[in-house]
Amino acid sequence: MMAAKPQSDADLSAAVEAIAGLTFADTALLRRALTHASAGEGKDYQRLEFLGDRVLGLVVAQMVFEANPRAPEGELSLRLNALVNAETLAEIADEIGLSGLIVAGSELRTLTGRKRVNLRADVMEALIAALYLEGGLEAAQRFIRRYWEGRSKAPTAARRDAKTELQEWAHQVARAVPAYAVEKREGPDHDPVFEVSVRIDGMKPATGTGRSKREAEQAAAAAVLLREGVWREEREA
Repeated sequence: MMAAKPQSDADLSAAVEAIAGLTFADTALLRRALTHASAGEGKDYQRLEFLGDRVLGLVVAQMVFEANPRAPEGELSLRLNALVNAETLAEIADEIGLSGLIVAGSELRTLTGRKRVNLRADVMEALIAALYLEGGLEAAQRFIRRYWEGRSKAPTAARRDAKTELQEWAHQVARAVPAYAVEKREGPDHDPVFEVSVRIDGMKPATGTGRSKREAEQAAAAAVLLREGVWREEREA
């Protein structure tokens, strides 16, 4: 959920301090990082998003490089891409409560699917830029390592996108293309849950659920990969 109305500077600063461990002297910078153009406040996060994307990429690249000294370049790239994609950023934004601080116009507060994922990811990048500008690279790095480091060490962090993996595997094994279909949609418009099936000629179908069709498709694809032994069900020790 996004903020229905702007919070006071003090409340906003306190909320972000709890999340990021940094007190903002420049509250205008912080507010800008959390504001979408639709809010009509004159300044928004778009330029900060550009900078935050680069800062995040640099810190995560170093983190992955250091944590995987024997990994080839291809594996490092997979790990990096999985950690800086929109889904991961949006997931972390929800986990830490950042999504509830976003200031946006009423027409955007009920966004669903891919657009909602992108909005949360964009604001996460903007916040990282604000941390960098307010406290330097060290402040941004502390924040990123706090929320990304555990993910970077997960056994599945080097996996490719499940739909891409399944499409290539299905072509090699069955000379077929996976077909996805929405089986069910539940929940309110602002917070739906989709159930999607995936079918491959000659194979048993599988289903997956998610808050967007794309997320559910990924879950369905992953279910097939796990069932067929292409992926292993790995857990951290």
